[in-house]
Amino acid sequence: MSLDLKTVMDLVAQIPLGRVATYGQIAAMAGFPKHARQVGYLLARTPEDQHLPWHRVINAQGMISERRKHGYQDYQRLLLEEEGIEVGLHGKIKLKDYQWQPD
Repeated sequence: MSLDLKTVMDLVAQIPLGRVATYGQIAAMAGFPKHARQVGYLLARTPEDQHLPWHRVINAQGMISERRKHGYQDYQRLLLEEEGIEVGLHGKIKLKDYQWQPD
């Protein structure tokens, strides 16, 4: 059994407006701790017509990760800021303030 796109999509869809989760957090919630990178790969393959809040997933340091597509880091920052999430000068987000803690 391996981490699959549907599981990742289902978890990411639950992240509330104005909150973020880390790649590792999503991996652990899916039952695959230490597979954070795989979560990133799966999110990159998500069809755009899914309207998934992919922008709410950041790295363990609270940073917006680099993207292969030019301009996507700025786009992610814009989407997060539109939700009221403060993003620092270098893309840093305070996890203690914004990290999603599911019940």
